[in-house]
Amino acid sequence: MSKILIIAGSSESLINFRGCLLSELVNRNHIVHAISGKDKDSKFVFNELKKIGVSYNSISLSRTGLNFVSDLKTIFSIAKVVNEIKPQIVIAYTLKPVVYAGIICRYYKIKFYYPMMTGLGYIFNSGSGFKRNLIRFVAEKLIKIGLKNCNKLIFQNVDNRNTFIKKGLIDYSKSRVVDGSGVDIKKFEMTEIPNIKVINFLCIARLLKEKGLREYADAAKIVSSKFSNAKFHLVGPYDSSPDRIQIDEVELWSDFLTYHGSSNDVQEHIKNCHIFVLPSYHEGIPRSSLEAMSMARPLITTKASGCKETVLENINGFKVSIGSSKELAEKMIWFLNNRNKIKLMGMESRKLVEKKFDVEIINKNLIEIMNL
Repeated sequence: MSKILIIAGSSESLINFRGCLLSELVNRNHIVHAISGKDKDSKFVFNELKKIGVSYNSISLSRTGLNFVSDLKTIFSIAKVVNEIKPQIVIAYTLKPVVYAGIICRYYKIKFYYPMMTGLGYIFNSGSGFKRNLIRFVAEKLIKIGLKNCNKLIFQNVDNRNTFIKKGLIDYSKSRVVDGSGVDIKKFEMTEIPNIKVINFLCIARLLKEKGLREYADAAKIVSSKFSNAKFHLVGPYDSSPDRIQIDEVELWSDFLTYHGSSNDVQEHIKNCHIFVLPSYHEGIPRSSLEAMSMARPLITTKASGCKETVLENINGFKVSIGSSKELAEKMIWFLNNRNKIKLMGMESRKLVEKKFDVEIINKNLIEIMNL
């Protein structure tokens, strides 16, 4: 039996990304504590984690940007919890918790530290400019410090691991790769494809440029001008990241795309769609795509790291070039002209999830890596 502390960027991710893992750790008789940044879901998460025997506290944690005062507050908040709980094992995921937890684990001489990179995010990907380059430079220095004493750094795709190794942020011997966070295939069960008189395309993503939402909107405009029976839907919350898309811009898409806002019930949206679309520029392994696949929906996504792993080309969907609304529109039109393929390709999505992305498989791999 060990005392384990889980540190996450947001309370929502504790339930959606790691709820099954936390439950499994409790079932293995570990004492599990969890902390995350405080948000609107914190009270709900507290009650949900309490049901499975996990204690939870929210802390001061800004998920995006670099701000000396707020980041210092985050470090002290995490340090206070570590000092009180005195865990033998610390698991952290998303960039800021990974870095700051690593620094704190070194200070408190925590013997076992397992950070997880769920994607490289805004600062590591395309784009330049003084501010972005400065943030990237500072982040890389902090990451190297934070990862110095980690036991294993766990990635969700090989490309992300190779980026860290190439930049000298981690040694190959201390890195491992698992296929994302997994999906609960019992919760996200197969559902019948709706009536195909009207074909519904769905994208679920935070309102960020690098989720490819502008390309999705452009493709929707192209296709809807030619096919009156094609409908386009977007579900996702506003985000405070520097990469954010303002609500005002999303509202300008209303002639050809329906924005449903944020949702706590993505299953209902997936159930009502025919094809799931995620034109992201980069991911770890996108949970939204896995959930749609588990519910037997075909995908259109990009050739980006993390996205390309979810599609077997022309089997359960298609991969298009990053940033290409034209290619995206072409694949949407392909589905409109080949409606008989939708159900068959959706079934292939489900098979792929069962074989590779089932959360039970992922958790087994994680537990083996961390010797829990």
